[in-house]
Amino acid sequence: MAVQSWQTPKNLLIVMSVAMTIAFATWMALLNNFVIERASFTGAEIGMLQSIREIPGFLAFTAVFVLLLLKEQTFAYLSLAVLGVGVAATGYFPTVVGLYLTTFLMSVGFHYYETIKQSLSLQWLSIDEAPAVLGKLIAVSSMASLAAYSFLWLAEAYLGLSFQAIYLVGGGCCLALTLFAWLGFP
Repeated sequence: MAVQSWQTPKNLLIVMSVAMTIAFATWMALLNNFVIERASFTGAEIGMLQSIREIPGFLAFTAVFVLLLLKEQTFAYLSLAVLGVGVAATGYFPTVVGLYLTTFLMSVGFHYYETIKQSLSLQWLSIDEAPAVLGKLIAVSSMASLAAYSFLWLAEAYLGLSFQAIYLVGGGCCLALTLFAWLGFP
């Protein structure tokens, strides 16, 4: 199969950055309202949830062991898929244990993806183009955040979507973009 002109490492990094940002922005923007309104969290549970969210960050060094089994691009796709599943499932588990588990799952995907993205960026981009491309990735992520926040506002204010539906859309977008990246970029 011939590689098309749009199937570049830069464009893959853009698609993956958008996927991650949509999922994470959705999760983060709804989190406090969701845990209080649906799971009756107090400050103690929210503090524990945020602590659990950081555990995979401390364990991100284990990515080097996973890379003994998987190629980095494949690992990035799997990490994004785990992130998407974790976000999509969040609305279906409005309990303390359910939110701890979905948060941990989402966070594993997020932290592994961010670790691998840095590695792929440094491999695929020349030293001359890296600063400009990395800056563009930040800009694209900012635009994806704004799009996600706009959707959240529309979904709540005008569409009357539930937390479940909104989390499902945010995680589903991440999964759809991950599938597109996997199929579209050799």
